[in-house]
Amino acid sequence: MKDKEQIEIMGNDHISTNIETPMHSNAFDKSDDEKIKNISHYFEKIMEEIGLDLTDDSLSGTPYRVAKMYVKELFYGLNPVNKPTLSTFDNKYGYKKMLVEQNITIDSACEHHFLPIIGHADVAYIPKDKVIGLSKINRLVDYYARRPQVQERLVLQILNDLQRVLGTEDVIVSVTAKHLCVSSRGIKDQSSYTTTIEYGGCFSQTAIRNDFFKIIKK
Repeated sequence: MKDKEQIEIMGNDHISTNIETPMHSNAFDKSDDEKIKNISHYFEKIMEEIGLDLTDDSLSGTPYRVAKMYVKELFYGLNPVNKPTLSTFDNKYGYKKMLVEQNITIDSACEHHFLPIIGHADVAYIPKDKVIGLSKINRLVDYYARRPQVQERLVLQILNDLQRVLGTEDVIVSVTAKHLCVSSRGIKDQSSYTTTIEYGGCFSQTAIRNDFFKIIKK
């Protein structure tokens, strides 16, 4: 068990040691209903510990609402059953230029404090033999965002999946987001944003990468 000082340092520095989200092998042995029931019970205890009166009408249903939100909405991306099917199509048009999907909503949570990460992603790739439906990119971004996250890991997870499905290394992912663990606690910096970028293939060339940046700035 790490001491309190180590825990604080790791949380503030957003250290991550694994591209895969750390999870137990039996993470999905329980049903969603079982998880909601258990989380509801424990969240009720948290509310009681901070002094809230759960007999009040406004608070009585909060433990259940939070538990349902965690399992069904905010963290649905933890369960691989919910991963979107990434349908691809033959590149019959022979399109070989950059394809950019911009301003994709990021609605995630910091895994160190469980506070919101809110922002957007920009994704581009240069097709070879396959192209992907545009909405599938949005769905993939949302799937990986909907889990306790570290922003550096998020861009890598999106990038790696797209490279695999499209059969090309020519993919770039940029995420710019506001972290409430920075703006509402600790330093309490209300104006800062964090940007993370990962890429491969031809996007390692400065000129092509700069073309991407010019497009998303427009």
